[in-house]
Amino acid sequence: MKKSLLTFLVFILLLSLIGSPVSAQSLEAKLIASDGWAGDMFASSVSVDGNIIVVGVPGDDDDGADSGSAYVFIPGKNGWSEGTRLIASDSSAGDMFGWSVSVEGDTIVIGAPCDDDNGYNSGSAYVFVRDKKGWSEEAKLTAGDGSAFDRFGDFVAIDRNTIVIGAIGDDDNGTYSGSAYVFVRDKKGWSEEAKLIPSDSAAFKYFGESVAIDRDTIVVGAIGDDDNGTYSGSAYVFVRDKKVWSEEAKLIASDGSASEYFGESVSVDRDTIVVGAHGDHDNGTYSGSAYVFVRDKEVWSEEAKLLPGEGAVGDRFGQSVSVEGQIIIVGALGDDDNGYNAGLAYVFVRGKSGWGEVSKLMPDDSEAWDHFGEPVAVDGHTIVVGATGDDDNGTDSGSAYVFNYTGNK
Repeated sequence: MKKSLLTFLVFILLLSLIGSPVSAQSLEAKLIASDGWAGDMFASSVSVDGNIIVVGVPGDDDDGADSGSAYVFIPGKNGWSEGTRLIASDSSAGDMFGWSVSVEGDTIVIGAPCDDDNGYNSGSAYVFVRDKKGWSEEAKLTAGDGSAFDRFGDFVAIDRNTIVIGAIGDDDNGTYSGSAYVFVRDKKGWSEEAKLIPSDSAAFKYFGESVAIDRDTIVVGAIGDDDNGTYSGSAYVFVRDKKVWSEEAKLIASDGSASEYFGESVSVDRDTIVVGAHGDHDNGTYSGSAYVFVRDKEVWSEEAKLLPGEGAVGDRFGQSVSVEGQIIIVGALGDDDNGYNAGLAYVFVRGKSGWGEVSKLMPDDSEAWDHFGEPVAVDGHTIVVGATGDDDNGTDSGSAYVFNYTGNK
C-alpha cells in the first residue's frame, strides 16, 4: 500500500511539473495538392471560414513559372477533401497568384502581387464567389492609381462585403512607404472605397506588409517604422464611420527595439488585435514574440506580450498570428524541435488570469526545413497551419495541416 501511495504521489508530482492546462486538439487532416510539384510552395497562405479552407499556391507553374493557384478544401465523409482549384482568368507567368488568400462565406479573395496590369509587379487581387454551380471569378481588383513595383495584393483580407489589400511598394510618400486599399461590394459590384495611408507615412515604412479586418476595423502592419529603432515596426488601426475611414491608433510595442519587425503579421477580432514581432530577442536573436492589444471605447492598450515557453534563437515566433474569440495561434517557422526550421505553432487561450500557452502544434511527420507555422489561421474549432517547405510532392512542394481544437481538459 505504501509503495502504491508513493507511486501515485510521484505521478501527481510529474503531472504538476508538466504544466497546466493541457489542450485538447487532434490532427484532422494533412492537405496536399492532388497535382502538387516541387517548388509549388503550397500553403504559402491559408484561410478558413466555417467549412471552407483556402490554400494559396503561388509557385504553381501550370500557366507559366510561378503563375500560381489556390485550392479550396471542404469537409466530406472521409474528412477534408480537395474541392476546387482556382486560377486567374488571365493567369500568366510570374503573377504569384495565391501569395495571399482570405475567405468569408461564399467569397474568396486572392492576391497576385506580381501581376503587371499597372506596370511590372504592380499587383492585383481576384474575387471568387460560390453559387449552386460552384466557384467562379467575380472580379479582378487593381489600385486606381497603381504603378510598377507597388505589389498590390501582397496581403489581402475580407470581412462581409469589404476587402482590404496591402501594397507595400506604393511610393506616395517615398520608396516603399506603402498603402492599403479598401474595396466594397454593392449591387453594382466591387468599387474602391478608400486608400489608407498612415498620418506619419515615410519611405521604407512598408505599410501594408500585413492587413486584417473585422467589421469596421482595419489593422495594417508597417515593419519599417522606426519609432523604437530601425525596423522596430508598428501597426495602425483604422475605423469606418459610414463610408469614411480614419486613423484611430498607432500601435507599437511597449518594450520595442530595433529590428523586431513588429507588424510582420496582424489579426483582429472585435476589440482584440494581435501583432507579431518575429525579430524580438527576449529568448535570443530572432526568437520572436506577439503582442495583444484591446480596445476600451476608442482607446487601444497593450494587454499582454506572448512568448513561447520554450523559445530559442531563430524561432521567429510571431511570423504569423491569428485570433478569434479567446484563442490566438502563433506560428514559429524557425523552431528546431524536429530539425532545423521544422517549425511549430502555439495555441494561447485567454482565461481569468490573462493569456496562457495551452498547446504546441507539431505534426508527427515534421522534418527540417518544413517551415511549419509560416501561415496560420483559426476559425471556431478549426486551426490551419501551413508548411511551405514540406516535400511530399517534391522539394518545397508544401502542405497544410488541419487541427480540431476543443478546449482545455
